[in-house]
Amino acid sequence: QVQLVESGGGLARPGESLLLSCVASGSTISVATMAWHRQAPGKERESVAYITSGGTTYYDDSVKGRFAISRDDDKNMAYLQMNNLKSEDTAVYYCKAVFTRGSFWGQGTQVTVSS
Repeated sequence: QVQLVESGGGLARPGESLLLSCVASGSTISVATMAWHRQAPGKERESVAYITSGGTTYYDDSVKGRFAISRDDDKNMAYLQMNNLKSEDTAVYYCKAVFTRGSFWGQGTQVTVSS
């Protein structure tokens, strides 16, 4: 089993930045694709960004140019740097680790963007 714990969420004003972190335990993430998803109230969970074990990244159009995903396999961690936050970024953000044997989710961290 892989356990994922997110941190770094909170309250931010529009235009501000937050850095989300995800620490994994139980297995190395070096062979996994690491992803961030989010779920806003009343909406389905959606993909925000992912980074493969080789470093290829993908971003949803809604965050492209504002968010940056990264990973540190030595620390077994993944990150999501969120810049120029908007009110529509308000959601619970989830870290996901995708292995060939299956996927694992964290419990999520709340991000609220409000003036």
